[in-house]
Parts: sequence; structure tokens; C-alpha cells
Amino acid sequence: MARVCVVCGKGTQTKNNVSHANNKSKKRVFPNLQRVDAKIFGQTFSIMVCTRCLKSGRIEKAATTKTVL
Repeated sequence: MARVCVVCGKGTQTKNNVSHANNKSKKRVFPNLQRVDAKIFGQTFSIMVCTRCLKSGRIEKAATTKTVL
């Protein structure tokens, strides 16, 4: 599964690790993705969404139907 937000398309970035001696080596930085049950067109899907999209309310979370005893 790709590490990409379904809503905004945010994905991995390539950056440099820079040592004290100014040696550079590549590193990958991953977005903070969460698996969420979302309601899309009246149906519930399990999708990967970044936390920025969750916080801004770009998706509608599906209601949880857990029973508490």
C-alpha cells in the first residue's frame, strides 16, 4: 500500500541527513497517515488520511457502532 493521503495526495518526501562534517546522505520522510473509516457517497470505506485533512474536517468519519456493556 502506498504511503499517500487519499484526500490531498500528500506522500513521501526525500531530504538530506546532514552530518557535522557536512556529509549528506538521502533520507525519506513519511507523512503522518491514519487509517480512518470514512463515509463517502453514503458508503463506508477504510482509507488512509493525513492528520491535516482529519483536523480540517475534509472527510466525514463514519459513525462507530460499538456496543458498550
